[in-house]
Amino acid sequence: MIAARAAGPPRAAALVLAVGAAATLRAVIGGAAPAASVPAAVVFSAMLAAVVLWGGARLTRVSWRGVAVGVGGGAALVGLSLSGLPALVIGPRAAASALLWWVPLVTAIAALEELLLRGVLFDAVRSVSGDGVAVLVTALLFAVIHAPLYGVQALPVDLCVGVFLGCLRVATGGVTAPLVAHVLADLATGWVG
Repeated sequence: MIAARAAGPPRAAALVLAVGAAATLRAVIGGAAPAASVPAAVVFSAMLAAVVLWGGARLTRVSWRGVAVGVGGGAALVGLSLSGLPALVIGPRAAASALLWWVPLVTAIAALEELLLRGVLFDAVRSVSGDGVAVLVTALLFAVIHAPLYGVQALPVDLCVGVFLGCLRVATGGVTAPLVAHVLADLATGWVG
């Protein structure tokens, strides 16, 4: 689905700094509730798109195996997130008019995070340090950029999710599986809870 030119430590460091800047700006624009701020999300997604392009990403063929693994991975993430809930309610958690902009925005952010983290950055780190370090670096960054949204208490969960998504990348050899899993898991939060 996406490939990037091989890059070494300087490019990986620049990518990490760019993601950090995007996450910081999102937190600043979002104020007390950055996860609920549409302007902050729009700016964040635009910055991620710019970094993905700057990072040298190029589209490749979609892997249908990756799509299937991603659907399974997304279902696993949703199932795990629901396992601690006392009751399950299925239906939109927001008004239908809000879902008209929420669904595309959430989809774009999740997809861009994956194209950047498990795509461009993963390739940059892997070219120097291998798959294991690439999984760890991208998982750590994934957890850190979500801390302003969900609080420091969510770091362990986000770190585990980042490792899981990185393992999907390693298992399938591409970014399709983690992208699909991430999008499905994020969309499910607006419908199930």
